Amino acid sequence: MYLLFDIGGTKMRLALSKDGETFGEPKVVPTPKDFDEGMRVFKEAVDELSGGEKIEKAVGGMRGPFNKEKTMIINSSMLPLWDNKPLKEELEKIVGAEVVIENDTAIVGLGEMHSGAGQGVEIGVYITVSTGVGGARFVDGEIDENRFGFEPGHQIVDIKEGGDPVSLENLVSGTALEKRTGKKAYEVTDPKIWDELAHYLAYGLYNIILQWSPDVVVLGGAMIVGDPAIDVEVVKKYLNKINTKFPELPEIKKAELKDFGGLHGALAFIKQQKELE
Repeated sequence: MYLLFDIGGTKMRLALSKDGETFGEPKVVPTPKDFDEGMRVFKEAVDELSGGEKIEKAVGGMRGPFNKEKTMIINSSMLPLWDNKPLKEELEKIVGAEVVIENDTAIVGLGEMHSGAGQGVEIGVYITVSTGVGGARFVDGEIDENRFGFEPGHQIVDIKEGGDPVSLENLVSGTALEKRTGKKAYEVTDPKIWDELAHYLAYGLYNIILQWSPDVVVLGGAMIVGDPAIDVEVVKKYLNKINTKFPELPEIKKAELKDFGGLHGALAFIKQQKELE
C-alpha cells in the first residue's frame, strides 16, 4: 500500500493506493503554519486513511525550494516556520516507510503529463499560476533533471531604474493581484485587468518556450482554472503576436486534473519507480 500526498501552502491532500495503479477517496485538511502542528495534522490524516495497515512507501509534493538532498524546505514564502525543519525525517517516522518528496508543481505537472492535458507528448511544461507562480519541465513523461528544482515564476521580466527587479510572479500571481487591487482574485471582475494579466503571462511563457522548447505548455492553478480567471485563449493570442523566433508555438492547454493533480502525479511517480525495480 502506498501513501500519496500533496502539502500545499493552505491545504494538504492525502490518499492511499492499494495497488499502485489507482487511489481511493482523498482526504483534504488545512495546512498549519507551524511545522510541529503540521506534522501532527499529517499523522492524524495518515492514521485515519490507513487504519493501521502497513504503508510500503510514500510519495508526494510540497512547495520548495528544497535543499539539495530534498529532505527539508528552505526560504519558503508560504510556510516560513517549516524552513530548515527535518521534514523527510519526521514524515518517515509518521509513515513508517521511505518517503520521497518532490516539488509540488513538478508532481502536479507529472500528473498532467500522465493523466491530464499533457498526455502523449515528448517534451512538456507545466506552469501553475496561483498565490505564486511555479513550473517544471518533463521529458518522456519524467521530471527533467535538475539540481534545486525549477523556479520559472522567479524569472526577471522587467528591471526598473532605481527599483527592484520584477519577476513574472510579481506580475501575475494572485498575491500580486491582491497587492495591486486590494481584492482577492475572485473579487476582481474588471475584464481589462484579466486581459492585462494574460498579456503579462504571455511574455513570461514566451521566455519559457524559448528556453525549454516544449511540445505543450499546460497551465494550471487558481488564476487559470478559477472564476474569474486568466483566459488561456487570450494568452495564446498575445503569444502569437510576440513570437518572432520559432516557426510555430507549442500547444497551450488548460490543466484537467483540478485539485488532485498532485495525487495523480505521485501515483505516476510510484509507477515509474516500480518499472525500474
